Amino acid sequence: QVQLVESGGGLVQPGGSLRLSCGFSGFTLDYYSIGWFRQAPGKEREGVSCISSSDGIPSYTDSVKGRFTMSRDLAKNTVYLQMNNLKLEDTAVYFCAAGRGPLAPVRIWWSQSMDFWGEGTLVTVTS
Repeated sequence: QVQLVESGGGLVQPGGSLRLSCGFSGFTLDYYSIGWFRQAPGKEREGVSCISSSDGIPSYTDSVKGRFTMSRDLAKNTVYLQMNNLKLEDTAVYFCAAGRGPLAPVRIWWSQSMDFWGEGTLVTVTS
């Protein structure tokens, strides 16, 4: 049974940092792509960062490049999202998701690559 559990969300001031964690079970990253998505109030869900099963290299949406870093710890079955220099517009519920096979090559299609979703963790950036 596939499970994904996010943690690490919270309240932070602009310019601050948070690290999100996603513990997973029921699959391995040899065959599954995995990623972080977010949904802000009143907005559609968007892909933030994903790692494809094909190459293990993180990809990022443009708005977080240089500020967010996705990594994985295969021994712990955990992926992380280190978020630095947070901005007000980063406020959202962040979801971890996984899907069998390689990641879609276009960011707007990333969510279509995902079959399983966590419940999300709230990140609030406020002054």
